[in-house]
Amino acid sequence: MSDLDLYTNADAYDHNVSRSGLSRSVQRYARHSLDFLLALLMLIAIAPILIAAIAAVKLHDRRSPVFFKQTRYGLNGRPFTIIKLRTMVPNAEQMKSSLADLSEDKGPGFKIQKDPRITPVGSVLRKYYIDEIPQLYNVLRGEMALVGPRANSYNPSTYAPWQRRRLLVKPGITGTWQIARDKPTDFDKRCQMDIEYVQQQSLRKDIAILVATVVMLVIRPSGY
Repeated sequence: MSDLDLYTNADAYDHNVSRSGLSRSVQRYARHSLDFLLALLMLIAIAPILIAAIAAVKLHDRRSPVFFKQTRYGLNGRPFTIIKLRTMVPNAEQMKSSLADLSEDKGPGFKIQKDPRITPVGSVLRKYYIDEIPQLYNVLRGEMALVGPRANSYNPSTYAPWQRRRLLVKPGITGTWQIARDKPTDFDKRCQMDIEYVQQQSLRKDIAILVATVVMLVIRPSGY
């Protein structure tokens, strides 16, 4: 068994036993069912916003794709293609190497507070998290959850062994990092938050994070 397998075998790591006494399988089924139902309802309810956002991205740059697709790593380190509205210039990925020195995250992550690659339209979409809406499709496909650690594009082989515990659950559209008032940019600190979530994960906690996310979007939208 590889080192990665040791840290991403969800069945071997008893992280999903809730305080209510429900079994892991029941909790897992309830969470998946809730994710699917809510994602479907949300996608229908906010379809007009999504359509307007797609039009805004297209009008700003007619020649470039509307959606941004990238390989991310989910449950047990399995790769999947994440879908978001494009908020950056078309060659943003190619520009990463030239901006590496500006990254606030020196671990397996890339984060610049005022990223020069973000377009004017993209700045608005990020402020209100509208660019995240297409990820509801990833939730419907079972690749993501509504709540969970933030999906990372760096291969899990670049993680320290302890960091791989964040892969014991599906990545989420929102999570403890997104609702934090002071969001840590350091990957180690984000991993600590993710692992704490994994250890305390419950349906009740997920609902609380979803409610906190809605409140945050209403009273203090701030982007990434």
